[in-house]
Amino acid sequence: MADVYLARDQLLDRPVAVKVLFNEFADDPNFVERFRREAQAAANLNHPNIVGVYDWGEEEGTYFIVMEYVEGRSLAEILRTQGALHPDRAAEVATDIAAALGFAHRNGLVHRDVKPGNVLVTANGHVKVADFGIATAMVGNQTELTQAGTVMGTATYFSPEQAQGRPVDPRSDLYALGIVLYEMLLGRPPFTGDSPLAVAYQHVQESPPPLRASGASVSESLEAITLKLLAKNPVNRYPTAEDLRSDLRRYREGAHDLRPPSATGAGARVATPAGTPPVDYGKGSRSRRDDGWRRTLLFFVGLGALVIALGYLVVEFFDTLGVNNDSSTTSVPEDRVEVPSLIGVPMDEARSALREAKLSVQMDYETNNEFPENTVFDQEPAAGTKVEQADTVRLWVSRGTGPMVLLDVVGDAQADAKRDLEAMGLVVDVYPLEDPVVPAGQVIEQNPPAGSPVEATAQIVIFVSSGPPVEQLPDLVNRPVLDAMNIIVQLGWRAVTIEEYSEDVADGLVLRTEPMSRTELEPGEEVTIVVSSGPAPVPVPPVVSLTQDSATVALEGAGFAVNVRFQTLPTDSPNAGRVISQSPLPDEEVGRGTAVTIVVGEAEASVETTLAPETTEPTLAPETTEPTLAPEPTEPPVAPETTAEG
Repeated sequence: MADVYLARDQLLDRPVAVKVLFNEFADDPNFVERFRREAQAAANLNHPNIVGVYDWGEEEGTYFIVMEYVEGRSLAEILRTQGALHPDRAAEVATDIAAALGFAHRNGLVHRDVKPGNVLVTANGHVKVADFGIATAMVGNQTELTQAGTVMGTATYFSPEQAQGRPVDPRSDLYALGIVLYEMLLGRPPFTGDSPLAVAYQHVQESPPPLRASGASVSESLEAITLKLLAKNPVNRYPTAEDLRSDLRRYREGAHDLRPPSATGAGARVATPAGTPPVDYGKGSRSRRDDGWRRTLLFFVGLGALVIALGYLVVEFFDTLGVNNDSSTTSVPEDRVEVPSLIGVPMDEARSALREAKLSVQMDYETNNEFPENTVFDQEPAAGTKVEQADTVRLWVSRGTGPMVLLDVVGDAQADAKRDLEAMGLVVDVYPLEDPVVPAGQVIEQNPPAGSPVEATAQIVIFVSSGPPVEQLPDLVNRPVLDAMNIIVQLGWRAVTIEEYSEDVADGLVLRTEPMSRTELEPGEEVTIVVSSGPAPVPVPPVVSLTQDSATVALEGAGFAVNVRFQTLPTDSPNAGRVISQSPLPDEEVGRGTAVTIVVGEAEASVETTLAPETTEPTLAPETTEPTLAPEPTEPPVAPETTAEG
């Protein structure tokens, strides 16, 4: 889009960077609008990890942006000259980039072109993100500059949804940051190819090679962070840049096991409604009216549980010693799992714990004044029970006295999501939605969103993927190959390309597809795109020793253009007037229409020939010519001149 110059602000006497839009784009309103939006978007982003924008304007048709001058190098240059970074330094740089992106996302902007070339590193190691030239607003009524399906960004670093021309959101920037982090750790990006098209295909269809298996000396936790960023489905990435920064900070502080200490698994969140006061389980969670018999009952229940636990330990001890190792002993199959204790656990954590244990969950919501809302107050089977994998554990969840908090069911199977929402007393409407990426039967979106306060009998809409649509292959002939690739991938098929010569179709356009257009294809089938590589090369005719005219006729007849140069030869040379060399050489295969240069010999002029005109006196010619003979000269324009002078 632009050239960037180092300049000096004369008012403040400081160096600045001035970006000047190319002249050929200044007359294009789309480019000017994009240029203006870059300036306005970046000017509102005042953050230590974002390159500042001071001013923008137009002077006599020249559009410019005045920006902060960052004295240092781009991350791309550092990786090119130094190779992979130390894992701790890579995590530090990624943390700073995430801070910049998180700030932009909170202000409603997605960068869309996160790459090492847009990350600047100062001499003291400070990181700044630059170039919001194709940033897009997430909110508001700003005009879109691109049509749906248009791919913008850099192929090596854009997300699967960008490769498919689908809408982007902050998680698309986090995918690109994952590519950058991968490259910092290994020294090269995960996907490379001979063309942007080949790279785009890998983003959509292939998994990145594991870092440690590829030779990177990184911890398992840092590799897990990187691969989570590179999930194909945005739902499986970090939801925000702040979540990513949190894990990176923990890694940098030495917490290489990033799982939380509870048994509920990584990523579990406690969903509590707005305005809910903290619960003091030690003092205020029970009424004083149950002082006597309830305490006695609890004492005996606790004593009984202790006796049972001791008995269990004794049996296990003797089993270990082999005392009770007879044929009547019933062993527990190895694939049985123990039901965890979930009473008093927040609902979301309980669901996560059961799924981690490979158990199904059924929830029932009931009013309960002793447990805070959305907290488990009873379970069946009881904690410690051995059950088969995939068995169902029933949970009773407190409704409390206020509105419930809506579950997050995005990514769940339709049956699980519907069952869990209906257990809350909600009315669930299911709408199928074709999606080329999300597996069929999986929830893509919910409305209202997770965390919203809801009352019983409220209506909830979930959109469930019906998988890629069964489509007829469209006619892609004469389309650019990248457009054709985009269409095929969006329709849920796999695309491969081959090239063929063509006299009629321009280089880079589609000749045909295999199978042919209007063929019905199942999702995941392969489509071969046959791409024109232009006319086939043809051999250059040999024209050395031919006369200039004959050589020209031969070359132009074969479809070549002709350039003629002359070379002086001795007077008596037999090659005078003939071709003495040609380029390209005879029989060399080149594209039709290529210009062939021929060198033609030209005899050196003799002394007599050069003196002959000097012995002729043109002014005497009219005196020896009778006026009536004027029409006889061979050059018609001369005759009237001599007659007029006479």
